[in-house]
Amino acid sequence: MSTVTVIGADRCADCVRSKRLLDRLGVPYSWVDLVTEPDRIEDVMRLNGGIPAIPVIMFQDGSHLTEPSDNALAHHLETLGLVPA
Repeated sequence: MSTVTVIGADRCADCVRSKRLLDRLGVPYSWVDLVTEPDRIEDVMRLNGGIPAIPVIMFQDGSHLTEPSDNALAHHLETLGLVPA
């Protein structure tokens, strides 16, 4: 079972980049494509205070990152113990 959920769209360069990093680090994740699941934009808006920014990366501990840099995402994964420090 994945502890990471990525909400985004395949046409989004930041989404592709974040998924590529998760793949490279071997972190399993669930992908929510807003093109095929447009109702999930409500989650994006709620988490971002009304701003429709993607990707939104949600973690099992309840935390989330929006449009993170690779360094910020890798650091958060380390903090959660999902990848070695």
